[in-house]
Amino acid sequence: MDPEKCEKPCQSEASPGSASPILAGTVTDTETEVFGGGEGAVNFRNVGWIRAAMFMLKMTFATGVLSLPAALNDLGAVPGAIFILFWGLVNTYMAVLQGEFKLRHPSLHTVADGAEIAALQLSGGSKKWAVFSKEVTEFLYLVSWILCTGLSILGLSIALNAVTHHGTCTVLFAFVSYIVVATIGSIRKIEKTAWVTWVGFISIVAAIMVVLIATAIRGRPAAAPAIGDYELGFSAFPSSAVTFSSAWSASLIIYASSANTSGYVPVISEMRRPQHYFRSVYVTMAWIVISYMVIGMVMYRYAGQWLATPALGSAGPTIKIISYAISIPGLIAGGMICVHISGKSIFVRVLRRSRHLTGNTWQHWTVWLASTYGTGLVGWLICEAIPFYGSLVSIIGSLGFGPLGICLPAVMWFCMHPEYRRGDLKLQAMWWLHVAILCMGIFVTIGGTLANVVVIIGQFRDGSVSGPFQCADNSNTVG
Repeated sequence: MDPEKCEKPCQSEASPGSASPILAGTVTDTETEVFGGGEGAVNFRNVGWIRAAMFMLKMTFATGVLSLPAALNDLGAVPGAIFILFWGLVNTYMAVLQGEFKLRHPSLHTVADGAEIAALQLSGGSKKWAVFSKEVTEFLYLVSWILCTGLSILGLSIALNAVTHHGTCTVLFAFVSYIVVATIGSIRKIEKTAWVTWVGFISIVAAIMVVLIATAIRGRPAAAPAIGDYELGFSAFPSSAVTFSSAWSASLIIYASSANTSGYVPVISEMRRPQHYFRSVYVTMAWIVISYMVIGMVMYRYAGQWLATPALGSAGPTIKIISYAISIPGLIAGGMICVHISGKSIFVRVLRRSRHLTGNTWQHWTVWLASTYGTGLVGWLICEAIPFYGSLVSIIGSLGFGPLGICLPAVMWFCMHPEYRRGDLKLQAMWWLHVAILCMGIFVTIGGTLANVVVIIGQFRDGSVSGPFQCADNSNTVG
């Protein structure tokens, strides 16, 4: 059944004698939407597909694009372009799989719920495995999105340092950033965040365009020697000095820049017509792949090895201040989304199946604000403990979005198509393809995490990053 054409919840294919309706892997009458209506209830389900696309686009575009150009310096132009296209297509397909699974199971709010349903089916109804799978997945989910929150706070603190010429202690700038993003992230409904995402998206695009044009028209990269010959560092392929760890870490930065598809699933629960989710995904990912390709390649072509991370610092001190000033609303919007996604996961977990979930009660507001400000606070602590932007992006990609964005969607596919394993040759080929996808996700998770550990240890060893909770300028604006 085509999910796009399923205007009403798809009917269950479970047999009347099934021990559990979930085991069939299809929609059942016993499953209801998370934010169900009721008299006096807050209507969360009022998001159209365009607003959903903007929310997902800003969720993905904000932090990912700023770390992308520097990753090309390790990979080279040709492998870099291949990885941008490859990971973009993989992440698009993973988002589609999660959407299809959500439509079959309306009660699903996050991928942790999906892990529980999948484990229940694949284990033959074992509730112990189902609970274990849900708890592990929810832990990874929260850690990933809290890391994203920390990354957003770190990016905003860099912007404030650049604009103010390191006006005060970086720890204080990061704390102010936390308060701002947590406050705006406490807007309860995705529908009401539309103005934030639109303003944020326009600002981050404008900032990147300013840097892109300034980088392209300069005679030499801003960070290159002011006089004399210099090596641009632009190459079609990786140099011999690039190690496997650094190249794989750079590849994971590209993967992580569009791998946050696990955050798309909660958006469906607030859409008026969940079947239109796929429109939002295709619009979002088309923009992501095309813009990443253009931005990454142009900046790498004109700045080479002299690229900054984040990328807004690549065109010299004046353009750096201008671009960071323009980007501040976009960085705030990105942090707001991360706080909202992680906070709402805890909020739903605590109040699920309670009237307080959609009721304007003091319990509702207490749990909601504690969830948003609490996850934001942990994100702030993480950004102070891990003060390096590119490596933090790569860590999120391997440790968090590897299992959530590749392994789990592949498992969901097995649950939706159990008959493929013993079908005809074409169906079996599809089954083995998803086995390969699952193995790729495992390799991203394990291999990527190990590569990141090696790179981070090297960064601390050579002094290229500062220690935790430092007041020093993290924007490289002040010598």
